[in-house]
Amino acid sequence: MMHRRMVLGAAAGTLAATALPRKPLAADLPSLAQELKPVSPPAPPPDGVFVAADGSRHHLSEFKGRGMVVNLWATWCAPCVAEMPSLAALSKALAPQDIAVLPLSSDRGGADAVRAWFQEHAITGLPVLLDPKGALARAFNARGIPTTVVINTAGLMVARLEGAADWAAPESRALVRKLAES
Repeated sequence: MMHRRMVLGAAAGTLAATALPRKPLAADLPSLAQELKPVSPPAPPPDGVFVAADGSRHHLSEFKGRGMVVNLWATWCAPCVAEMPSLAALSKALAPQDIAVLPLSSDRGGADAVRAWFQEHAITGLPVLLDPKGALARAFNARGIPTTVVINTAGLMVARLEGAADWAAPESRALVRKLAES
């Protein structure tokens, strides 16, 4: 009887594991060129407040004159988790061009939760930034996360993506650089 229960338990566990969706991997992410949509006509972004890890409050307008990639995400969001390493690679690649990648986390655990998640997943080169209570996500009319907006040096939103994509591919970096510098 005990052996039968163990066999049935193992079979049920195997069935559950195959039936549950797996977390997406970076290799599974679609190409940025396929997913990124132009904002037409380009428009000013909302100037909401976001919070840095040290608790200081900032506005997007402080970055005017710089290209920006604003990513709305959370540590509990599987597509966000899949794309975060590629956003970190994008940030490192575009830093010499003075293009800022701003990952705004909506995690309720605050900066400590994001810092711990970055450390656990070996994410470097990205600042710990927070979107308290999802205020900027609402201001950007984000229907879900991840949502990413590219803002050019003139301070206008020029492209938007709802969902995850591969930001690290050379063609992705070139596309974002072109848009951010336009």
